Amino acid sequence: MNISALQKERAKYQPKLPKSLIGAAKLVVGAKTESVADQKEIAELFPNTYGMPLITFEEGNEKSDKDPVNVGVILSGGQAPGGHNVISGIFDGIKKINSKSKLYGFLGGPGGLVDHDYIELTAEIIDEYRNTGGFDIIGSGRTKLEEHKQFDKGLEVARDLSLNALVVIGGDDSNTNACVLAEYYAANNAGVQVIGCPKTIDGDLKNEMIETSFGFDTATKVYSELIGNIQRDANSAKKYWHFIKLMGRSASHIGLECALKTQPNITLISEEVAKEKQTLGEIVEYMAGVIAKRAEHGYNFGVALIPEGLIEFIPEMKILIGELNDLLAEGTKTAEIFQNIKKSYRPEWIIEKISPESAAVFKSLPLGIANQLTLDRDPHGNVQVSLIETEKLLGEMVKVKLDEMKKEGSFSGKFGAQYHFFGYEGRCAAPSNFDADYCYSLGFTASVLISEGKTGYMASVRNLTAAADEWIAGGVPITMMMNMEKRHGHMKPVIQKALVELDGAPYKYFIKKRGEWANSTQFIYPGPIQYFGPTEVCDQTTETLKLEQA
Repeated sequence: MNISALQKERAKYQPKLPKSLIGAAKLVVGAKTESVADQKEIAELFPNTYGMPLITFEEGNEKSDKDPVNVGVILSGGQAPGGHNVISGIFDGIKKINSKSKLYGFLGGPGGLVDHDYIELTAEIIDEYRNTGGFDIIGSGRTKLEEHKQFDKGLEVARDLSLNALVVIGGDDSNTNACVLAEYYAANNAGVQVIGCPKTIDGDLKNEMIETSFGFDTATKVYSELIGNIQRDANSAKKYWHFIKLMGRSASHIGLECALKTQPNITLISEEVAKEKQTLGEIVEYMAGVIAKRAEHGYNFGVALIPEGLIEFIPEMKILIGELNDLLAEGTKTAEIFQNIKKSYRPEWIIEKISPESAAVFKSLPLGIANQLTLDRDPHGNVQVSLIETEKLLGEMVKVKLDEMKKEGSFSGKFGAQYHFFGYEGRCAAPSNFDADYCYSLGFTASVLISEGKTGYMASVRNLTAAADEWIAGGVPITMMMNMEKRHGHMKPVIQKALVELDGAPYKYFIKKRGEWANSTQFIYPGPIQYFGPTEVCDQTTETLKLEQA
């Protein structure tokens, strides 16, 4: 395996652990839990794993000999920096339990469990991937574990390998599947535990027990470096407005964090748009207003950050997309008819099938954007917002608005737009020291939960703005995070996505500062991730966490 000088040095890095995980961990049982919403429905669906207590680990004194455990691990969904360190933490943790313990990796995501496609992860393999980015050690996938026949196929290989537990490393939907799997195995006395780990760069898998999802810190640092580079370019050339769409399907956590790191001129927050019921026209008017005011000072340049999922939060667009999701839902007759219609006739057919209000919105959109809204749905039955060029939609509409303002005499500047989408650039970066430590601790925590016989839990590591040895490790029942939502036209139990809290400290600070940032060129240029050097430079966490826990 060819490796860079940086990777050679990173391989030597020993991630830090909470004190409670270094020696013998003592389990402390906390309060019983209930789901965040729809308690009756969730309790009925998960009778064996609902209402379990919170768990924390403290430093213990007694070390007891424990039997070896065999564990399977699955990487599920999109990549996030630090996945390899979660696996390293699991490996080291189960070897600490008993040196004869074994770790198996299912290849290509959840599909590897169903298809019995796996490898044993030995020390020789693990050591090549410590502190590296990506999921290439075993690969990932988006197979949904939802059907009993899939669970049974997984149980076959679990028995063949004498697995005590499965660890599912994924986001909200992947951990929902882990919860369903844990319930099924518990109901059938299968003897296989299921533990989840919170992964997603989007940052929308969080609550009081999961302070942040892994990969968010690294990804936002990567994006912020790129934004800083563009800001410096804009401030040098002084002639372009850069419209930057940032990954984050349902929440604006990435956009908000990057704004706090870089101080751009415009940052749109989807959750604010939804609360204020801002129309597409109002958003364009706001952006054009900032651009015009900067032009008065001779600043015909700037940077605007746009969350990937913005379009679904604009009221009239949300209604339109909801109608399109129902109309084009997988397995419906209308979806089948739509696929057999010539592409040139599809817009007209759509307009006839949706409400007059939504039809008017649909007709007002540029043809390219309208067509993007009708593309194949994602595995959850939703429009693929990453394929919608919202940044270009806004840029084109802003240009039209500025042309109108120029005719009216309220804009005399120049406007040129450049478009960017930062997504894949951040998913497989080498993890920051924070993510390297956090992910390793999550994996190690999962191993301790397994040794304690727990199932249906997600590994939790809290107190993250403190030094790593003061972090609090434990477990949170996955059912605690769940509610009922409509998917593919049916109500299903899923982990509730955590959106940006408009009464939270990070957003309030942003609101306080955004007017100042709009009119200035006081950009911040964060530069690349620092792996070596002073703790205050290398181990810093996100601005979001700093403000939340100030």
